[in-house]
Amino acid sequence: NVCRLLSRRAHGFYARDAGVAHRKNLGLLRRIMCQESTKFKNVWTTHSASPIAYERGRIYMDNYQCCITSIAQQPRLIYQKSKCAKSEKIEDALLLECPLGEMLPSPSDYKASLIVLTVQNWLLRLSADSGEVLEKVYLAGSCCKFFRYLSWDTPQEVMIVKSAQNKLPAAARQAGIQQTVLFYLAVFQVMPLSFIGMLEINKKIFGNSVTDVAVSNGILIVMYSMGLVRLYNFKAILEEFMEQPFDLGQEFNWNGQVGVVGKYPFGLPCNIKITDTPPLLFEASSLENAFQIGGYPWHYIITPNKKKHKGVFHICSLKDNALAKNGIQDMKCCSLEPDWIYFHPDMSGRIIHVGPNLIKVLKLKEVKNHADQMEIAEDFTIVANRENCVNNSVTVTASGRVVKKRFTLLDDDPEQETFKIVDYEDELDLLSTVAVTQIGADGRAHLDFHCNEHGILLKSIPLKESWDVTYSHEVYFDKDLVLHIEQKPNRRFSCYVYQMVCDTARDDD
Repeated sequence: NVCRLLSRRAHGFYARDAGVAHRKNLGLLRRIMCQESTKFKNVWTTHSASPIAYERGRIYMDNYQCCITSIAQQPRLIYQKSKCAKSEKIEDALLLECPLGEMLPSPSDYKASLIVLTVQNWLLRLSADSGEVLEKVYLAGSCCKFFRYLSWDTPQEVMIVKSAQNKLPAAARQAGIQQTVLFYLAVFQVMPLSFIGMLEINKKIFGNSVTDVAVSNGILIVMYSMGLVRLYNFKAILEEFMEQPFDLGQEFNWNGQVGVVGKYPFGLPCNIKITDTPPLLFEASSLENAFQIGGYPWHYIITPNKKKHKGVFHICSLKDNALAKNGIQDMKCCSLEPDWIYFHPDMSGRIIHVGPNLIKVLKLKEVKNHADQMEIAEDFTIVANRENCVNNSVTVTASGRVVKKRFTLLDDDPEQETFKIVDYEDELDLLSTVAVTQIGADGRAHLDFHCNEHGILLKSIPLKESWDVTYSHEVYFDKDLVLHIEQKPNRRFSCYVYQMVCDTARDDD
């Protein structure tokens, strides 16, 4: 109990490992949260005409000009900045947290900050507590690059800033001018923020049918219009094709241009020139470029590149492309929205396959007497509550007349309980699911917590607000907080905050 833990901490039991105390505290929180007497109460609701974002206990509104903490007993304002001009509109953002065990140049670096990308190609680092601008980097140089997307290569270490796809004006295309550069990628080390390099994705190197690119965990992922996905070693590309390294704030003379790196109007030099096709690590053909890698040993998931195979997933070995035993996963569900599959984010190597009324957690294991071959086995299954649903194609009236239905209900029919969201809370090791039932105009949803190891239902939380399945929804479960963001037609947004309440003497309203 709490008293025992506090006593052990006072006696120095956790003096050499603060992580032990933290894990014990989270274990206590999980047990308290899953008690029957513990409720989740809707403590705050707001509406907005602009998108609402959530990051680690902070709610951002008005294009990140307004920040509200959700950690307090009642959400309260942290800061409100004056309305910005359209030229300062924020396109994308990432939360940056201080790395552990590293010496940083500035005291402000030890506090959380927000990296934002503006419509005018400025990369800003803002204080998460005040919104103050801590650093400014201008990205675009002489050639007009419209940077629009932020992502992590290595979370909290290496950041990628990607441009929108380059497209020539109609007049230039009619004149026969060809566009060879499709995307620009700027690469940064964070904390402290430093420039690694900028490179271009060129048709001459990667081919004419490139549709998109992404970088993740040191891998450059190139996607093609025919469903082909190719993987390249991104770190090797940076090292091999780097022409000259530059530091932010450094004066440079580059291709006839003189300026300061990261300052207006020069921006960043394109100092990584890929002159030859890099060595190919791996390629696969998949419907809609859907491709995932995970598991242990490494496997990948694809859908065969034919429309008739939509909803069919093949799980294959990355080593030799061999299909795992039972590696074809097909729920055979008849629904408007397709089922989806992904590797479990808990790094266990398991796979989560979600359908309208069924969630399968699968695991990879060795085939008996065949150590080199892997098979897919069910770890556990979560089934939607459809006990009261009867879907007979033939019914008999009171007079004895047989009536045959001309249609059958879809598996994701709104009047049946259907899974809409599945997520994982890593700190409490809980699998969360949102299931929705809609009767008429009124839809009801509940958030369930399941044991991540065995799938046992531990807690169910009804969401008070009506849930319309035709709207876009996001649900965040963050320790003792549940947050629901809803997007209605005509860009109307709503945010509902629920907090854990343990006082059983209070009303449950």
